Amino acid sequence: MDSIRFGCWVFLFCLLLSTTGYSRNLTSRPAVVNIGALFTFESSIGRVAKIAIQEAVKDVNANSSILRGTKLNVDMRNSNCSGFIGMVEAMRFMETDVVAIIGPQSSVVAHIISHVANQLQVPLLSFAATDPSLNSLQFPFFVQTTPSDLHQMAAVSDVVDYYGWKQVTAIYIDDDYGRNGISALGDKLAERRCRISYKVGIPPDSGVNRTDILDILIKVALMESRVIILHVNPDVGFEVFSVANRLQMMGNGWAWITTSWLSSVLDSASPLPSETMDSIQGVLFLRQHTPDSDRKRGFYSRWRKLTSGSLGLNSYGLYAYDSVWLIAHAIDAFFNQGGIISFSNDSRLRSVKDGGLHLEAMSIFDDGKLLLNNILQSDLVGLTGRIKFDKDRSLILPAYDVNNVFGTGFKRIGYWSNYSGLTVVPPEILYTNPPNRSSANQQLYKVIWPGDTLITPRGWAFANNGKQLRIGVPIRVSFREFVSQARGKDTFKGFCIDVFTNAITLLPYPVQYQFIPFGDGENNPSYTELVNKITTGFFDAVVGDIAIVTNRTKILDFTQPYVASGLVVVAPFRESNSIAWTFLRPFSARLWIVTGCFFFVVGLVVWILEHRINDEFRGPPKRQIITVIWFSLSTLFFAHRENTMSTLARFVLLIWLFVVLIINSNYTASLTSILTVHQLSSPIKGIESLKESDEPVGYQVGSFAGYYLSEEVGISKSRLVALGSPEEYAKSLQLGPGKGGVAAIVDERPYVELFLAGQCTFRIVGREFTRSGWGFAFPKDSPLAVDMSTAILALSENGDLQRIHDKWLMQNTCSSDTSELEADKLHLRSFWGLFLFCGIACLISLLIYVLQITRLFCRAAPAESASPDQCPSRPGNIRRLLTLMDQKEDRTKNESKRRKLERSFSGKDQDGESLRNPKRKETESTIGAT
Repeated sequence: MDSIRFGCWVFLFCLLLSTTGYSRNLTSRPAVVNIGALFTFESSIGRVAKIAIQEAVKDVNANSSILRGTKLNVDMRNSNCSGFIGMVEAMRFMETDVVAIIGPQSSVVAHIISHVANQLQVPLLSFAATDPSLNSLQFPFFVQTTPSDLHQMAAVSDVVDYYGWKQVTAIYIDDDYGRNGISALGDKLAERRCRISYKVGIPPDSGVNRTDILDILIKVALMESRVIILHVNPDVGFEVFSVANRLQMMGNGWAWITTSWLSSVLDSASPLPSETMDSIQGVLFLRQHTPDSDRKRGFYSRWRKLTSGSLGLNSYGLYAYDSVWLIAHAIDAFFNQGGIISFSNDSRLRSVKDGGLHLEAMSIFDDGKLLLNNILQSDLVGLTGRIKFDKDRSLILPAYDVNNVFGTGFKRIGYWSNYSGLTVVPPEILYTNPPNRSSANQQLYKVIWPGDTLITPRGWAFANNGKQLRIGVPIRVSFREFVSQARGKDTFKGFCIDVFTNAITLLPYPVQYQFIPFGDGENNPSYTELVNKITTGFFDAVVGDIAIVTNRTKILDFTQPYVASGLVVVAPFRESNSIAWTFLRPFSARLWIVTGCFFFVVGLVVWILEHRINDEFRGPPKRQIITVIWFSLSTLFFAHRENTMSTLARFVLLIWLFVVLIINSNYTASLTSILTVHQLSSPIKGIESLKESDEPVGYQVGSFAGYYLSEEVGISKSRLVALGSPEEYAKSLQLGPGKGGVAAIVDERPYVELFLAGQCTFRIVGREFTRSGWGFAFPKDSPLAVDMSTAILALSENGDLQRIHDKWLMQNTCSSDTSELEADKLHLRSFWGLFLFCGIACLISLLIYVLQITRLFCRAAPAESASPDQCPSRPGNIRRLLTLMDQKEDRTKNESKRRKLERSFSGKDQDGESLRNPKRKETESTIGAT
């Protein structure tokens, strides 16, 4: 009985506990949850967002699977695109029990009220504030439910890079939204080696007038770039296009790209007035990409019924709708985790006594961090696609549509995503494939550009600001055939000048320029200082005999080389006379030594292989040595008399005779050339011999050759002598290092060829040890360098470049120009393959011979060790092996066996014949008896 009573008490206690727990779970879910919405009601985004938010709240409250009995209530307030009004309305929200705020729409308002949200721990979910700086750690309670401008500017940069433009002009609204967006654009362009060449801000005040915009666009029109990035709000943007049309900035050669502000208007207010559409023809604009789905198509159908077609649905409306669902899911997860909606006063606000502001009415959302974490950890699918945040609190897989305005509407020419870049395939299809951002994979459809043309704008033009290009030209003192200044004038002439003036006339646009002399006129100027003037902005370009070298290409852009160049060595020469030892000159010393060694090695190998079986290779030691020497040397003339009997010896001899044939032929040809062709020689053989010596070396004043010789080749600066003219070249070379001159001169080939045209006692020795060329220098990423390169190639193809060369540089040459410096000797490196082949043949033959001898030795060893009194030792074995190798092979037994075998076969043949013809045998017997 007691046990039954105890069980009943336990059951009642458990039931009470369970009932209490259930009551707590029910009471933690209030009947209504309040959220706020803050945006500009009368804007193109706000009109759509208002309806979208209302419909989203209806759908959430009608769905029994979300919030489960709790109703969502939204309180919408108008910020009127004012930071002050937005702050006031946000603070009014904080006086009520709102757990989250959808908005604000403006990035400026977002910056202000984010500080309030941080203190009161109320999450802000903005569907339209795209300022990339709002994602910073400074604003932990601000969540962008639409892609950030960081991604939008990456898309713009990829479009710029896709069309090959290197610089753009940025026009932006001068507030947080505009400045931070353009800052992100500059960073993304820099990653693609592009840049913003000019940027100008438009005041954000509503008081900006048409005159202000006119002044701004006049400055833009004077700039070089013809690619305009417009990052403003819709009201200002359309005013900019209207003024640009008036200034004829919407015609051929111009390219305009706008951010997503234009899509919000075209999607919601289309069709626009014909005058407005005419002003934006050919413009490219971006729009947030939202994947196609049945749910999205259903909402579009529902939208048309709601608005009766009077208001279109833009992408911002879709993001506003999804923001409500995101909050609903986060609140549901919040309640499931035991969260309770409660607020507490901030003690810091109580101490602020400022009259009628009533700051103490604002309260802190106690579990605001828990709700924020649920928002950031959400993973759901909405009208805009998958809603999920990465570790930087940005939506994953951001994507944009790239659109082109033409006619009365616009067309989509492709997509952009941070996964695959620019494509004509929807990004959601490519997500199943590995990411591919290669340039070959980037693709967009054809664009109708401003001016109703399919030709892609070049993207730049010469600045129409009345300034001419300042082109630096060196004042040369020597080699004036390349560049020279007319006395008392700022005009120049010469080979380089003619190439430049002819090339610039081939450009499809006029170029205004003026030549600015550089140098003192007494010495050749420093070309390094000259090209550095471009980086400082003193010169816009440099024209002349400018060598394209690595250090310069790091800071400048060069055109296609119009002259091939490279450093060469010039030295005096003398005629080479035949001497008693001329016959040794065809081969180098090493080749002579190796060839001689192989003669004796091959002779020795043949002797070893023939010694046991060939009587001609046997006899007294003296005779055998003479035989080896005679046999090896006689193979040089194919006059050896000794017969070889061994197959291995014949194999070695065959290979060796082939090697001798090749060497003999080359020796004959080289010696013939030495004895018949007029030869020139110089103690300097090239740059290596200069480097190894300690004699002075000359170079041209102002040339990069001095730097190259000291820094790259390693020649001491104390050995380098700067020379300023061809006359100094000749004098220094004639004096030589012993009389204050130089042993050789190192200079670029065009100068050297011009110098040698009038100097017959000097020649180029060795090979050209650098490869470069001459080009015209321009600032980094200058588009003019590309067009000038194309023009130089055209000059080369039509023959004008050669005609200019012949005009200035075709000089009378010395009568001995056909003479050549001393021919290079034949070296071992030219024949090492032959020697290697022959050596391998010798080794293989010797190895086979050793195996044969070893086999004979092993057969003979048991017979010799049959006597028990004898015990073999290692010295004894070696002695017997050597004896066996020296012993003449007994071929008598083999010969007798062979003859006996022949007789046996012969007898059998005769017996067979007798059996076949018995009468013949009988006749033979009778004759024999007679």
